[in-house]
Amino acid sequence: MTNSSSLYLNGPIERFGFITQEEDNNNLPIWSESNLKKTHTIKKLICGTRPRFLVWKKPNKLEFYEKDNKKRKYQLPKNETIKDIVSGFKTYLILTESGKVWSLADSNLKKEVPLLDADQSTFEEIRPVTFFEEKKLFVNSVVMGYASCYYLCNGDQLYASGSNSYGNLGIGKNKGEEPMPVYAQDKVTKIFAGFFAFNFFFTTSKPDLLYACGKTTFGQLGIGSTIFDQSTPTVVQNFKGSEILAISSGRLHSVLITNKGQTYSCGHKKYNGIGAGKSFFTLIPQLKEKKVIQLKTGVIQTLVLTDQNELYGWGLHKRLYPTYESNKNWKRNIPTKIKLPVFFTNYLESKDQIRIAIGTYVIFLYLDFKNTLSQDLRILFKTKKFCDCEIGTLGNQIPVHKSLLKCRTKLTIDQIQNKLFVEKSINKEQTLSFLKWIYYDEISDLEKLEQTFNLLELTFPPCVDNTLEKDIAQLYQDNDSKDFKILVKIKEEDKEEEDEDDEEENYEEIPVHKFILYARSGLFRAMFDYVNEKENTNKIQDYTNKSIESLKILIKYFYTNSIEMTTNQDPELIVDELSDAVEYYQLNDQCNFESELNKIKKQFELN
Repeated sequence: MTNSSSLYLNGPIERFGFITQEEDNNNLPIWSESNLKKTHTIKKLICGTRPRFLVWKKPNKLEFYEKDNKKRKYQLPKNETIKDIVSGFKTYLILTESGKVWSLADSNLKKEVPLLDADQSTFEEIRPVTFFEEKKLFVNSVVMGYASCYYLCNGDQLYASGSNSYGNLGIGKNKGEEPMPVYAQDKVTKIFAGFFAFNFFFTTSKPDLLYACGKTTFGQLGIGSTIFDQSTPTVVQNFKGSEILAISSGRLHSVLITNKGQTYSCGHKKYNGIGAGKSFFTLIPQLKEKKVIQLKTGVIQTLVLTDQNELYGWGLHKRLYPTYESNKNWKRNIPTKIKLPVFFTNYLESKDQIRIAIGTYVIFLYLDFKNTLSQDLRILFKTKKFCDCEIGTLGNQIPVHKSLLKCRTKLTIDQIQNKLFVEKSINKEQTLSFLKWIYYDEISDLEKLEQTFNLLELTFPPCVDNTLEKDIAQLYQDNDSKDFKILVKIKEEDKEEEDEDDEEENYEEIPVHKFILYARSGLFRAMFDYVNEKENTNKIQDYTNKSIESLKILIKYFYTNSIEMTTNQDPELIVDELSDAVEYYQLNDQCNFESELNKIKKQFELN
């Protein structure tokens, strides 16, 4: 790594970049790229003690980055799939789908690790936390503070462990050397903590009622008092019908957002976001008109992201914050808009794509696409590559893919054109709104989109059987509209008995839609972009050197997002040939693909 202090991550491109330190001329730092580039989609990035961070990319694999470009790789047992990862000051905890907890801890620093098993853990290996398995507890979720952990087990049972310096475990004055039960009046539903914090929050079956325990010195617990630490769960506040979406605490402050996007804060006057010290949660006026959907706090800093992909920050260290929209009159205790890296703008049309993370004194940005198929087709729509027809009125025609329109609407291009632009013409904005639904399921400008659906005599809003995933899966069956063929050479052992004098090479054709190949595979995309348009063809010969069966399974995966095999296929060969498909074909949806491949391994008991 460089000497820079912080970084961003761009999901599909996987470039590590940094925010440079403040220059001598007092210019604020700007987002920049670094020299670390990866080819896998990032599922989550988790910060620890600076300058360390853990990257979750594959279903059971992790990468750990440290100072001086040092990188470690970890792999959980093959039958384990990561569900979530959290971090404290010197420890990372990994929760798997099986309800087990695993730990990574720093053995070189003074021990403040919240688990007995983790005391023996080092950054050299991932160790299982045996307590829960021995007690027959299934861990549903886990959160961490500075040196404390909280676990929601068996659906509604709450446990806590670690340092209890300020009563932050909610177990009275007891020591928390191993996980101990925390008692609440109602069934616990959600648990919250914060990086570097000595506070713990949770909600119960009454989602608008907040409970907390822990440190109150700067009013960061939100109970209206700064005198007595709370060693048992205490009612904080009733948010009057608004479900609490997230809470995050720093060392000196806490911030909360509701499902309505309202943002509240309490704590130290310099870092709580409202310009005055409050010991109870107070609505932040600068964000009153914004709907906040993500929240992260560090030691002193806070980042929030709105539903319009606007990033706001406050409490940021003067050397480490990125460019503000207005950087001349900044105040560190007031939410101020932060400019995003320029290359993020290509992805900002969809909601909730940017992910934010915070470490000791650093901030991170990366992109996470929940629906890779949708994102692939979004990019295809922007490029207009291999469109074979147009819709619209004269002078306002928009290139589209005929087969995609038909699979989504069950109408021909002529029927769509007649209903929308001949019988009752619609404007370009309405057309684009309709096409955004066609290509990536975006439903915006409801009134105009509903009008378009009514003109086409389609049900609005679309039913659950009319999603992008289901329609594209159905498109796989439409061989008549497939406009491209991959010719796979039949190997000698696959040939039927032939005349010895017949030296002609045999090929089997795999039909596919060209735009599907372009959208779903970076390798095919690069190939199509490289080939001159005059040389472009609807066939390609023996391109992959894979078996016919493996290539057919991969092509079907492009449409269905699932790997399916028949009983007469060789599972060991298929798994072997598809094991490098993510990198070889440059697929965006690595986690889903490898998850599907793991299902095949389990089904056929393959290592």
